[in-house]
Amino acid sequence: MEDYVRGSNELVALSKAESRQLFEILGAGSDPDQAVNQQNQANALRVDSATLSDRARDLDVPDELSEAHGYFQEALDLRRDALAVVARALPGALAEEERRESTSDIAETMQVFLASDVLLKARYSPTLEEALDAEGIGEDPPGDQALTFVENLDWVDPDFVADEIAGLRGSDGTAAPGLHGNGLGTVSLAGTALTPGAPTTVQLTEDAAFEIQVVNQGDGTETDVRVTVSVGSGGDAFEAEETIDEIATGEQKPVTIPLSEQPPTGQNVPITVRVEAVPGEEVTDNNEAEFTVIFTS
Repeated sequence: MEDYVRGSNELVALSKAESRQLFEILGAGSDPDQAVNQQNQANALRVDSATLSDRARDLDVPDELSEAHGYFQEALDLRRDALAVVARALPGALAEEERRESTSDIAETMQVFLASDVLLKARYSPTLEEALDAEGIGEDPPGDQALTFVENLDWVDPDFVADEIAGLRGSDGTAAPGLHGNGLGTVSLAGTALTPGAPTTVQLTEDAAFEIQVVNQGDGTETDVRVTVSVGSGGDAFEAEETIDEIATGEQKPVTIPLSEQPPTGQNVPITVRVEAVPGEEVTDNNEAEFTVIFTS
């Protein structure tokens, strides 16, 4: 029984090391020059985790510890399977055009790692300790910290995963180094271009919508970029918004925001279009524009 505990403790320590390596890979940011290296590291972890699972299966398990070992084996198998999914999804997550779907897959897979944590902490460890106590064995199972694979629960959030892999956050949650910022491009309403400082007449239709161009003027991909439109002033004003899931550096993306309410006709109506600042954005002079529209029916 003592030999089993020492052997399983060694595998727990190795699995914990795999956890640290995995989150270092995922949090390293998206650098085309490093993408192949990151993928190779993830594939190496996939192979290593399969080896750990096989080593657990080869442990000499006393009958008194068979129940505990069943939980232990299942937890390592879950981690093996989850690491395989992450390794398959990582190339897409590192590619801007596929990032959203692939990072969602990685975030969903974090639930599997969490399940392995629950098995080890709520089933394996108590069952093992009870069996050891019953036989008067002095060996101790690992503590909860050693048994935890996912230490930061934010990794179950697809947006957090996307930001980490895109390199938009540092390890402390702040924006990654480099220039961050988006600019407001052209704005039209119901097919009519709007010009700041000059009233524009726009005919109201049932499907009238703002067409707004947003340009990423920073050094890296930005995610969850919020674009808002404010129509009117005072108590009669109303707002609408849309979110750009992801916009690459230098990319220009259109945003369509329907005119959600009926504005007054035959008079000047102030309109403000704004691209909300992203983390790390310091210059916001070109994020907003004000227009005047005269609506006709």
